[in-house]
Amino acid sequence: MKTIDELLAEGVDGKRVFVRADLNVPMADGLITDDGRIRAVLPTVKALADAGAKVVVASHLGRPKGAPDPKFSLLQAAERLAELLDAPVAFAQDTVGPAAHDAVNGLQPGQVAVIENLRFNAGETAKDDTERGEFADQLAALADVYVGDGFGAVHRKHASVYDLPARLPHYAGYLIATEVGVLKKLTEDVQRPYVVVLGGAKVSDKLAVIDELLGKADRILVGGGMVYTFLKAKGYEVGSSLLQEDQLATVTEYLERAEKTGVEIVLPVDTLVAPAFPDLSAKTPTNPSTVPADAMPAGQMGLDIGPETSKLYASKLADAATVFWNGPMGVFEHPDYAAGTRAVAQALVESKGFTVVGGGDSAAAVRILGFDENAFGHISTGGGASLEYLEGKTLPGLAALED
Repeated sequence: MKTIDELLAEGVDGKRVFVRADLNVPMADGLITDDGRIRAVLPTVKALADAGAKVVVASHLGRPKGAPDPKFSLLQAAERLAELLDAPVAFAQDTVGPAAHDAVNGLQPGQVAVIENLRFNAGETAKDDTERGEFADQLAALADVYVGDGFGAVHRKHASVYDLPARLPHYAGYLIATEVGVLKKLTEDVQRPYVVVLGGAKVSDKLAVIDELLGKADRILVGGGMVYTFLKAKGYEVGSSLLQEDQLATVTEYLERAEKTGVEIVLPVDTLVAPAFPDLSAKTPTNPSTVPADAMPAGQMGLDIGPETSKLYASKLADAATVFWNGPMGVFEHPDYAAGTRAVAQALVESKGFTVVGGGDSAAAVRILGFDENAFGHISTGGGASLEYLEGKTLPGLAALED
């Protein structure tokens, strides 16, 4: 795929450059709680603006139902982008309507505009190729060149990700080039030992990547809500913990296959439990108990890996040459259940290997828990996209950037 450096060498002065970014930032009470994805696209936007392009930034936010919804507006993201650029950013209150055309037509070379949430238009996410294509045609009217830099959306076959690049000269932005380079390090010529840490709520979200990694990783450390399906598969009591019973047979097969192939699947030896899920808004103390992973009381809910498991996982990460981490170890948003996730993050910080934080909640946890982002080899902006790449899938947004 052609890169933005090639585009800059060709010249962009006065050209309208459509940047498909990922400004899908977490929000609470109308405020951005983590601006990592906005900061990630800054190098691309700034390079284009500095070269004299008229930069048109587009993104989705959340999952509106194909129509405008004020709670999913990109206005806050546009204002934060302006702060980070230290320059004005025009904001269009529609996506392909009069406001968008006025905003783009009003740009001078070196200026930036953000158009409203792409998913306010049903054509963005339409399954029908014709409907999606018609929306892509409308977007193409706003630009002369396309730059794909929304890595968090490249696994989606959406109009702005898949169809629009076919209608314009297209290039990969700095973020996508970086993300793809990192993922190649995790799939081609991997430095060993290669340790993967998987967490998060649902084991079903990780089954395909576990299936793929059983032939590639040396160790897989499991935590989060998904681990209780693994513990149940081993015959342990899991109380009222999150459990996907329909996945027990698959998990059992994975455990058996790992043993045969020499891949070490590491499960908790202890876990933090409480009678119920904590109130994340109040964050009042819940007085959890630590119990052995094979002796969880009925009626208790597992909410984090325990202190002995934290030590165990740190030891299993100590000699790693390559680490990929996707998914927190517990309900890290509550201080009572953040220790496991903090321990894994700290082990990555102390690692001498190449460490990758695989986006999503893991990336948010790193920032919320106060870690220096520069202490990690790479923090991805796309958890879902990273997982699908590691599963060996073709990602539509990357395929569309290939020539």
